[in-house]
Amino acid sequence: MRTSFNGSHSEPRAVVYARATIGLASRDVRVEDVPCRNLEDVLGGFGRSFQILAERTITHAFTPDNPLIINTGVLTASNVMTGLRTYFSAYSPLKVSNKGLPAAMWSAGSCKFGPKLKWTGLDEVILEGRADAPVYLVIRHTEQGPGITFEPAGDLLGLTCHEKIMWLRDRYADAHFAAIGPAGERYEDCYMASVALSTENQLRSGDDKCRWAGRGGMGAVMGYKRVLAIVAQAPDRITKLKPEIRDINKAASTGPGSRKFREKDKGGLGGTWSNYEPLEKFHFVPQNNFRPTGDGKPELMFREHVQPQFIVKAESCFRCGINCHKNVYEKNADGTRGAFLAKFDYEPVNLLSTNIGIHDPRKAATLISLVDRLGMDNISLGTTISYVMDYNERHPDAPILNGATFGDFDKARELIEGAATGRFPEVGRGVKRLSEQVRETGYAMHCKGLEFPAYQPDTNPGYPWAIAGGHMSMATYMALALEGNTSLDYWASLITGRGLLFVRDDLVGLCKFAGITADHAVEGLKHEIGFEVTSAELLAAVRRSFVRALWLERKQGYDRSDYTLPSEVFDRPNPNLGVPPFVTREFFSQLSDRVWAVFDREIDEIAKA
Repeated sequence: MRTSFNGSHSEPRAVVYARATIGLASRDVRVEDVPCRNLEDVLGGFGRSFQILAERTITHAFTPDNPLIINTGVLTASNVMTGLRTYFSAYSPLKVSNKGLPAAMWSAGSCKFGPKLKWTGLDEVILEGRADAPVYLVIRHTEQGPGITFEPAGDLLGLTCHEKIMWLRDRYADAHFAAIGPAGERYEDCYMASVALSTENQLRSGDDKCRWAGRGGMGAVMGYKRVLAIVAQAPDRITKLKPEIRDINKAASTGPGSRKFREKDKGGLGGTWSNYEPLEKFHFVPQNNFRPTGDGKPELMFREHVQPQFIVKAESCFRCGINCHKNVYEKNADGTRGAFLAKFDYEPVNLLSTNIGIHDPRKAATLISLVDRLGMDNISLGTTISYVMDYNERHPDAPILNGATFGDFDKARELIEGAATGRFPEVGRGVKRLSEQVRETGYAMHCKGLEFPAYQPDTNPGYPWAIAGGHMSMATYMALALEGNTSLDYWASLITGRGLLFVRDDLVGLCKFAGITADHAVEGLKHEIGFEVTSAELLAAVRRSFVRALWLERKQGYDRSDYTLPSEVFDRPNPNLGVPPFVTREFFSQLSDRVWAVFDREIDEIAKA
């Protein structure tokens, strides 16, 4: 990205980004400088990629016309801490309207692949068409600019995500990698395949410590295109740290925004894993397919109960001081650290243990690690498995698939392996399709085809308006536990106001865990690339990007019937929750009217633009 300001430092057209368009079938590569059309183009991420997707008419995710857009944010590779994000955008095989059309989706991952891609000289890569045989792409920094080559990927076929990355590490120095696993290679049977991004810790230690662009099946789209991996090879280009950026980073690493994710001895709460405690206070921790029982068993997965059995080490992404990774290792007989087992974040821990009736941290680590190696989204897979178990509990005389029920570790593992290998495509294609196939949709925990993360729908009527997953694109998922407000005014304002602004960092290239303020993001833009914008202008661009995503959903056939919750939320309220049920049909209908009264007007403005 380069700038050529002539007077004003606020003109988007003075900013140019570098794009490579790669024709996979023809092997044609076009590298060009693209002037920004608007502020969203400058910011990058899904704010830019969704404008590109809006120009396409796509009726099936697995078609050559569906591009896979890989881009960065304006602050990716900057000196602003957590400026590490890479975004993968396409029409999703998993997120679909009731009319069967795929929806635009993005998924983001951290660590050093994004900076390395940017240091090759590119801000964006668009994969068009489909290769005629499995390949991996090598993107290099050269004296003449970015260089892109195709390499045969026969040796990578069948390897896990981690094995692919290690294979590439041994052949490409000073590089980072994006790779799919066996699930992505079986894209027709596994729509929830994800993209693994290499980490510094992983390449150095040899442990399976990938980061993930997990949601929405971007690994399946990459698998359809027969691209098994991407290499970004370039020397680091770290510039001198300016005092203003140092102050932003200090605020990010020690301030209230990142407190939840820091260790307790650093003034934090202990990472996303710590969500167990405030949620269980109200029996909001999902159990047995999002049906908390109030029996206290979620406490068995609290960190305070798990840590004595293992070594838990807080580790970080490249140049990040938050140390949000809670990596779990074996504890040797002498108390020293043994083999790496898994990274414990709240969502995969819950969805692959408590929510499927398993309360053993070692078994949870085994399942989390297995899902990672095979290259699937823990959230979509765990939620789909809990549906299978729930169905089988309700139909003991006519179970489906392998007959798994809550608490059956061996059958859960079998379902995971089967989702990745094609044995159980019913699982790999997600809970929406499975529930429609068996004609019991009322307890299928998803909205718009995307499975719920580990937060109760009974406590979050904002789920339907999330545009890329319920806990990463709409900040309503912890609201009831933290703020306790059940009024209609509160929820309508939250969904149409500050809740949607949660996607800001999915444009600019920062990690949400830093909790950087809008003012600090604006300062980062000013001091890193010289672009000047107010906080209000930044947030207005974020809002336009969110509303554009809603417009794209409407373009793909979504109507109000898609924006709802599983019927059991309304028809079978859970008496074990620590608050009286408030998400009734009447409440939700009135909330929908209020929300759409705001969004319909803004969608119309986007459509006319």
